[in-house]
Amino acid sequence: MSSGAGREAVFPTRQSLGLMKSKLKGAETGHSLLKRKSEALTKRFREITRRIDEAKRKMGRVMQIAAFSLAEVTYAVGGSNITYQIQESVKSARFRLRTKQENVSGVFLPQFESFSTNDAKDDFGLTGLGKGGQQVQRCRETYRRAVETLVELASLQTAFVTLDEVIKVVNRRVNAIEHVIIPRTENTIKYINSELDEMDREEFYRLKKVSNKKQRDQAATDKELQRQRKKTDGGADDEPPDVLGTQEDDDVIF
Repeated sequence: MSSGAGREAVFPTRQSLGLMKSKLKGAETGHSLLKRKSEALTKRFREITRRIDEAKRKMGRVMQIAAFSLAEVTYAVGGSNITYQIQESVKSARFRLRTKQENVSGVFLPQFESFSTNDAKDDFGLTGLGKGGQQVQRCRETYRRAVETLVELASLQTAFVTLDEVIKVVNRRVNAIEHVIIPRTENTIKYINSELDEMDREEFYRLKKVSNKKQRDQAATDKELQRQRKKTDGGADDEPPDVLGTQEDDDVIF
């Protein structure tokens, strides 16, 4: 049996009809769940987009202040290379990162969190001791805030990219179920119902023809029996001889 356009190639039976109805119910349930998941992810995506815009604006202001603070340090310290002095004085990193995950409708979004190690000694205590120490400390705090803002922006950007890919996949699945799977299953159910109705009409017509034939055969049989009965009733006047009657038989001579 060749399959038509927009439906599956199935044999029209009651069992196939039940399977198609179960498949349609599952597709509708999956479409509803995926639709709600897409809406939740889209809502979070818009929130992250707004926060990224705010973080970028904040980043621009913080980097501007940090660049101006570095210019102040360079002017206060003089011709000495302050960057080289800071790099030589650092023994271990005080600004570190930790990662964690946030579950949003089954999607795990990576997040970066910055923290400072307070147990380490202050490697910058003697930096700028000769001159410009206050500017160095102020510049250090400014760049620390800039790095924190940069970490926040990196976390938001990573979540943005992850959500963008997941939303595309979910929307493709929603569209496939809504515009392909559900219509094809509904068309298949309509086809099976029409075929079953046609089979029922054919069966009813066949049973009606068989019933009519049986009625005709029974009528012919009844007619033949009536004809034979009439024929038998017409010859009832010729009575058979009575062997035990009163009439005398001829003598038998041996």
